[in-house]
Amino acid sequence: MQPRIPRQPAGDQAGALAGNDAGLGAELVAVLAGARRRALRDGDRQIDTAHLLHSLLESDPEVCAAFEGEAQVARLLGYLVQRSIGYGLRWQGRVEDSGAVPVVSGVDGYSPLASAALEHARARAVRFGDGPPRCLDLLAGVLADPQARAVEVLSRAGIDARELFLRVEGLRGRSGEYAEWGEAGC
Repeated sequence: MQPRIPRQPAGDQAGALAGNDAGLGAELVAVLAGARRRALRDGDRQIDTAHLLHSLLESDPEVCAAFEGEAQVARLLGYLVQRSIGYGLRWQGRVEDSGAVPVVSGVDGYSPLASAALEHARARAVRFGDGPPRCLDLLAGVLADPQARAVEVLSRAGIDARELFLRVEGLRGRSGEYAEWGEAGC
């Protein structure tokens, strides 16, 4: 029996995805590598925002600190783990897209919303002028579109993504940027 989703060999996908890592610091390159491994392990064709969120939580204590305590992070990680064995299976074979812009395949193996989250992180880092994007910048990008799979997972875990976005913005000393909520991109 043929798999429902054709898989790319891990080596080929890793090489293709490396181009989108340009200009990122070592911490975000590690996060993207973790998300890439998770997508391959889950049998997903593209890295989506839920993969990015999961990898951010596992990799960066600053991201975990943005949440309301360890219990909230543990509950969220529980939902993210279930993704590969339960409700996340309905996402397989579908492109993560908010519908706000014409569907295009993701850049270098990323879903359109994951690509937008990376661009949001880059733009946010430029605005703050303090070097390459950090994990909190990517977290803000992941939260920027309410149609993102990561936002759906947050909602299932009882976490208000809009409130989290505002908290992340406060951690960087900036507010008011959440006006983009509901709009695609950054």
